Order: sequence, then C-alpha cells, then structure tokens
Amino acid sequence: MDRFIGIDYGKARTGIAVSDPLGIFAQALDTVHSTKIIEYLQNYAQKETICGFVIGYPVNMDGRPSEAQAHVDAFLPQLKAAFPGIPVTLEDERFTSVLAHRAMIDGGMKASRRRDKTEVDRISAAIILQSYLDRTANTR
Repeated sequence: MDRFIGIDYGKARTGIAVSDPLGIFAQALDTVHSTKIIEYLQNYAQKETICGFVIGYPVNMDGRPSEAQAHVDAFLPQLKAAFPGIPVTLEDERFTSVLAHRAMIDGGMKASRRRDKTEVDRISAAIILQSYLDRTANTR
C-alpha cells in the first residue's frame, strides 16, 4: 500500500517519518545525513510505494522566510528530479522542535536521549507528517 514520507530537512541531518498504509498515522522512521537523503529514499522506494512527500518548510513567526528555508529550497529540485511524478507538499514546521521535545518528555524519554538531535529530527518529521495527514484527512 502507498505511504507518505515526512521530511524534516536540515543542513546536516534530515529526519524521516512514514505514514501507515491507510495514511492515518505518522511514525518516526530514521535520521540520515542530509547528503544521503536521496539515496536513502530511493532504497526505501524499492520496498514501499511512496504516494507523496511532505516537507517541513521553515518560516519565522512573522511569516517571513527563515534562514533554514534556503536549504530546503535547494533540496526540493533534487527530490523532484529523483522522484518525478510523486507530489511534494510543503508543511509549515513552526514549533515542531518544541513539540518534539514535549513529546519526548511526555513519553518518558530520558534526558540523555532528548539531547540527541537525531531523535528530535525523527520526531519532528513525524509531527510534520501527522499535521499534514490530519489536515488533509477529508480531502485525500
């Protein structure tokens, strides 16, 4: 069955999440070095059908582009070239890191694991994807 992929793209690391086959729930999947993200996704696509990408789009609180937005903008053409025909949706990622930390605390994760930025990236990707799945549940 088809799956959506959530991506929290960063200059150094990229968090990845995946939906369940019905597109209801998002689950944190992995964190990879950003230079390896296309290769990782291509390997994943050999095992599972990807029906869409949901990319966290960094925007400042006042709606202006954030400093990190340039990295995402540079990544988008690479993703679209590697996966032509698979739709790419940009999802506002404001507060995802804060929400990820809150989820880790609420889930009882130890402080040492909460300091691990790879954990934050994975969970942020899941929050981005879940936000999209919730917002589009009645229109997909």
